Amino acid sequence: MQFSQFNVNALMEITSRPEVVFVRGEGSWLEDQAGKRYLDFIQGWAVNTLGHCAPEMRQAIIEQSGKLMNPSPAFYNEPSIGLAERLTKSSVFDRVFFANSGAEANEGAIKLARKWGKVNKNGAYKIITLDHGFHGRTLATMSASGKPGWDTMFAPQVPGFPKADLNDLESVKRLIDKETVAIMLEPVQGEAGVYPATQEFMQGLRTLADENQLLLIVDEVQTGMGRTGTLFAYQQYGVTPDIMTLAKGIGGGVPLAALLARQEVCVFTHGDQGGTYNGNPLMTAVGIAVFDKLVSPGFMESVNARAKQLSAGLLALSAKWGFQGERGMGLLRALQMDADIGPAIVNAARELTPQGLLLNAPRASSLRFMPALTVSEAEIKQMLELLDGVIAQLRK
Repeated sequence: MQFSQFNVNALMEITSRPEVVFVRGEGSWLEDQAGKRYLDFIQGWAVNTLGHCAPEMRQAIIEQSGKLMNPSPAFYNEPSIGLAERLTKSSVFDRVFFANSGAEANEGAIKLARKWGKVNKNGAYKIITLDHGFHGRTLATMSASGKPGWDTMFAPQVPGFPKADLNDLESVKRLIDKETVAIMLEPVQGEAGVYPATQEFMQGLRTLADENQLLLIVDEVQTGMGRTGTLFAYQQYGVTPDIMTLAKGIGGGVPLAALLARQEVCVFTHGDQGGTYNGNPLMTAVGIAVFDKLVSPGFMESVNARAKQLSAGLLALSAKWGFQGERGMGLLRALQMDADIGPAIVNAARELTPQGLLLNAPRASSLRFMPALTVSEAEIKQMLELLDGVIAQLRK
C-alpha cells in the first residue's frame, strides 16, 4: 500500500510527521505500509517496556477483555487492586491512584500537594520545579515544566511554579518561602536531553524538604518501571520521596499511569480526585503483566547488561567521531554531538534501506536512546553499526 492512499488530512495537524504509516510491530521492530522494517530505539518515547506487541500483554488483554473492561471507578475491580498491591509492596508508598497519562498523574500530584498545603501549611501552594523540566501538556503541567517557550504558548500560565536549576541546590534554597509546599523534579530530565540529577542534589532536596516541611515529588513518568536499571529511579539515590508519578512504561504501550503517595500525604477527600477510565481493569491487567515481567528472575540483570553495552558503544562512537560523550541511566541514554546534526541523523537513519532505524533528537545536538527493555545484545550492536554508518555518510 502506498502512503498516498491514506487520508492523513483527517487528523489534526499537531506535529511534523514523515510519510510513513506503521501497520505492525514485534519486539524491537516496526513495519510500515510498504513492508519496510525499522529497528525502533524510540519505542513510543520509552513507553514500550517489553517492546511492540509483547505476548504477555496480548494475553492479558485477551483474557481480561473476556471478563470485564470498565465497571466504572465508582466500584472496585480486581486487576486495579492487584497492580496497586504490587506497586506499594515494591516501593516506599502506601496508596495508588491510577490515571491514563503522565500529564494526568502529574496534575494529580500537583493537586495532592496543594491540598496537603491547605491542610498542613496554611494554604501553601507553590511547587518548586526545574528549568528545562517536562511534566506534561495540560495547562498546569505545562506551567510546572521549564521547557523554553512554554511560558507564553497558552498564557497566562497557572501560577505557583518557580523554577530552579538542576543540580544546583542553592537555586532551590533561594526560592523557598512561606508559600512553598513542595519540590518536584524528574530524576533524569528526558526531554531536556537526558540529564540525570546527581546523588548530592537529590539527597540535598530531601534534606531541604525535611527542614522546611515540604513534600518531595519525583516525576518518574519516563524513568520508572525499570528504565534506569532499578524498578524506580529514586531507589538509586537513597532518598524517600513523598509522592511519585508513573506512566509510559507502566502500561507498556496502553494508556496507564499512576500517582503514588505515602499514607501521611494522602489528604484527598471524596470528590477531590477522579476520572472516568481511571483504574479500569483492562489497562491495569496489562499493567500487572508488565510488572510481573519486570520483576521476574534475571530480567533487570539483563536490562543493566544491555545498558552497559549501549553506554560503551555510544562512548566508542563519541571517541571515533570527536563527539562530547554520552550520559544517562540504564536504558535511557543520550549521545552528545559536536554540532546541531541530530535532526539530520534522525532523518537519514529512518530513510536507510533496506531497513530503517528510528532515533530521537530531543535537542539538535543530541540523540536520545529509549529501546525496549527486552532489546537484545545483537540489536544494540546492529543499531550502533547503523548509526556509525549514518554519521559517516553525513560527515562526507
